[in-house]
Amino acid sequence: MTPPETRAAGQSPIAAAGSPAVSVCLKVLRNRADFLRAARGLRKPMPGFLLQARKRVPDEAPDHVIRVGYTCSRKVGNAVARNRAKRRLREIARVCLTVSGHPGWDYVLVGRPMATANQPFADLLTDLKTALAIIHQKQK
Repeated sequence: MTPPETRAAGQSPIAAAGSPAVSVCLKVLRNRADFLRAARGLRKPMPGFLLQARKRVPDEAPDHVIRVGYTCSRKVGNAVARNRAKRRLREIARVCLTVSGHPGWDYVLVGRPMATANQPFADLLTDLKTALAIIHQKQK
């Protein structure tokens, strides 16, 4: 799936080609092994989610890419609740990781029962920015 294209006022869709509306530096983790490696890395619990992070080894993936994964267990709720929680996690990652995330790192956002889907969105954004600052300060 390709990201949607942005279009400037008065610009044709053909002229707007090549300027994605979504950041292309975020790649989604898909393999279980990547999630397990992130789980062994640094952890920062927050009220709305748990952040797991680790710096990748150089030969694992390109250094300029930030990889991110999302997970919500059945404890979060039924499929509707889990999907809502993951949508919220994806959005805060899209907003925060493109600015505060470090290239060459893997991040996993783990949803929490009764918190991820119900907490105000602004609080989730603040929590992720805080968690990223703490994680990267520990690494230095």
